[in-house]
Parts: sequence; structure tokens; C-alpha cells
Amino acid sequence: MSEKVKPLLEVRDLKQHFPINTGFIFKKQVGAIRAVDGVSFDVYPGETLGIVGESGCGKSTTVRSISQLYKPTSGSVIFNGIDMVKAGERQMLTARREMQMIFQDPYASLDPRMTVRSIIAEPLVIYNKRGLLEKNLSSMEIEKQVEALMERVGLNKAFKNRYPHEFSGGQRQRIGIARALALHPKIILADEPVSALDVSIQAQILNLLGDLQKEFGLTYIFIAHDLAVIQHISTRVAVMYLGKIVEISEAVQLYDNPKHPYTVALLSAAPIPDPTIERARQRIILTGDVPSPDTERVGCYFYDRCPSKMPWCSCHIPPMFDIDEKHQVSCWLYDKRDYSKVTKQEALADAQKNTLK
Repeated sequence: MSEKVKPLLEVRDLKQHFPINTGFIFKKQVGAIRAVDGVSFDVYPGETLGIVGESGCGKSTTVRSISQLYKPTSGSVIFNGIDMVKAGERQMLTARREMQMIFQDPYASLDPRMTVRSIIAEPLVIYNKRGLLEKNLSSMEIEKQVEALMERVGLNKAFKNRYPHEFSGGQRQRIGIARALALHPKIILADEPVSALDVSIQAQILNLLGDLQKEFGLTYIFIAHDLAVIQHISTRVAVMYLGKIVEISEAVQLYDNPKHPYTVALLSAAPIPDPTIERARQRIILTGDVPSPDTERVGCYFYDRCPSKMPWCSCHIPPMFDIDEKHQVSCWLYDKRDYSKVTKQEALADAQKNTLK
């Protein structure tokens, strides 16, 4: 992305730790789940940043912390010049008008006691009462906007008085999309919006999101497990592992030339719909399990499972190294110094020396 373009969203060293407590009455914190542990990235206007990784790596927690559904432990989230971590109520309401979410489960994210009309109109009604819209809307104007939103996402406006249980999964997700569009946001945080849907319905929703992005100039942060979905919809891709981003790049470059050992293994596990290529390629099987996120790490987070690990990696957390202007990777293999000849004792001594400093 050009340096002249100012980021719409700047996330810096974002951490989300959940306390582990013991005791029923006199609770005492004995540890913390490090769900997100120092995430930094920028999102530019009009692009789609895809976030991919294994279950439990912190993808959903990241977007919930960005939107302040979870109050971050530390870090900053600068959106339109507002640090949402430190924002007051009025600033938060202003920021949230332009930052909306689409949730993973269309069955759980809609209130079963509300009609479709009420669900889509709710953000308009709330912001209208607080005087935070560009102009005050009458009930008739809100009604017209609800009908227009329903038609734009492919729903029959005649169904506006029906309840969520009367719709299919794909239709419910369209209701969620219409609700997210109601306040004309600049950025939408999509938390696995197609993972609960059938494959044919997934394609329809993805095409709808692409059309809406072009029509309204939307910016997306898009989370998905499916690597093919991420490749299809994303401008850039960030790969997460154990609460950290290990690689970030333009989508084409990352899929054609992955650098981090975890990214290489992740892509090798994705099936290719060509039997000739599928039989010829090498699949990388990672050993061991994902470490517990309640353990504080002193070295690379991927060290325990990395096929290319060195003694140096066990004692030093790698920063982001630039492969080029648009491609960064968090791996000591891409530092200028050759760490393969450093012994375990030398690595430990260097780590202890830096700790004393």
C-alpha cells in the first residue's frame, strides 16, 4: 500500500489477556490466557485484510478487542484519529457508527424476539434518539431505509415483520449484513461470516460482500478458517499463531511465496482441486500440539512445532522483518545474521544479558 495513503485503522501492540482465578469467594488471579499478545497492523481505506490461522489463535478476539466488545489489556486502536481504547462514551459512539461487525453465527447473533424490521432499524433508532445521525429521521424515513437495506442484501421487504427463526441460515446472515450497513460504516469487521453456511450459500454471501464493498467503498477485516475464502476476498493477508501475527503480505504474494514456516505448513494442508498438482506437492505435517496460551513465552511462539528451529529461537522473540515493502515476517531465518551456528548456551547467555539491561 502506498505510503501516501493514510491508514483508516492503526492497531499497535494490542494485547487481550483473560485472568485465570482460583477460589470461589476470595478470588485470586494465578495466571492469564494470552489470547492476543502484541498484535500490530494497519488497515487502509477500501481494502480487505484477511486474518487466518488455526482455531484458538486469537483471530476473533482480535476483532472483538478492536471494536471494544472486549476491553483490551493494553495497546492502542486508532480509528479515524480516535484511540478507541481511551475514548469516552461520546467518542466511542461516534467511532462505532463507522465501525460495524458481522458475526459468525447467524443463529445466535439475531434476537429471536425481534422482527427483522426491528433488528435492522435498531441502530438507526438508537443513534437517531441520541442525535448522532447526520439528520433526524422520522419513523417513515427509518421504515424506508429498512426496506431499502433488505432489498439491497437480497431479502424481500414483504418479510420485514417475520422473525429470525422463519429464515434460513444464509437469509439470517443477510439480515446481519443489512444491520451492519444501516449506519453507513466505513469499516466492517467480519468474524467468520460464512463458516456456518453451506458452500453454495458461502459463494453468494462472498459475492454480496464484494459488491457492497465496490458500491459503498467499504473496508473489511475478514476472518475465516478457509484458506480459499481468504484468498478469494482479501487484498492482504495476516497469518496468526498463538495470539501473534507471524506473517503479513499482499494475498497473491503470500499464497505464491510464503516465508514463515507456519504459513508454509498451513498452505500445504489446504487441498488443491487439481489431482496432478495435489499428488506432486509436499505436505508438511507439524508435530506436537499448539502450546497453552496461559504460558508466557521467552522465545519464538512457534518454536515447539517449527521444522526449521534453531537454539536462538528458543530464547528470543523475533520482531517483524521486511521481506520487501509489502511483505513482513516474524522469523529469525530472515534476519541478516546467521543464527544457525549459535549454540544453546550462547543463545541463553545473550537472552540473560538483555534481561539484565
